[in-house]
Amino acid sequence: QVQLVESGGGLVQAGDSLRLSCAASGRTFTTGGMGWFRQAPGKEREFVAAIRWSGGSTYYADSVKGRFTISRDNAKNTVYLQIASLQPEDTAVYYCAARSSLFVNWYSRNVYDYWGQGIQVTVSS
Repeated sequence: QVQLVESGGGLVQAGDSLRLSCAASGRTFTTGGMGWFRQAPGKEREFVAAIRWSGGSTYYADSVKGRFTISRDNAKNTVYLQIASLQPEDTAVYYCAARSSLFVNWYSRNVYDYWGQGIQVTVSS
C-alpha cells in the first residue's frame, strides 16, 4: 500500500519561506515522478511543480517559476517543495502526487497514481 504524507505546512506571513515535504512509503520509486498541486478555496486543483525520480528533471507552472523549487531525495523517497516569498494568493491546500511509470503530461492530475491527503498553507498579509 503506497502512502504519501505531506508535512511542513501551516500559517505564515507574507514574505516568509516554507518547505513542504512529501514522504512516500510502501514502494521505492525509481521511475516515474512526483508532482505538487494546490487547491485554493473555490478553485480547481492546479499543477504547481513536478520532478522525475530518474535524472531529476523539473517542471513548473508559469505562475510559480522563480519562487518555487522542487527537489527530491531518492534515498529517503521524499520530495520537497521550497516556497520563497510567500504571498496571500499562495494560500491553498497543497497535495503531492506520485506516478510510478512513464512520466509524461506531469501537469495533469489524471496521470498520477497516488495522492497525499493534502496539507494547508495559509499566508497572512
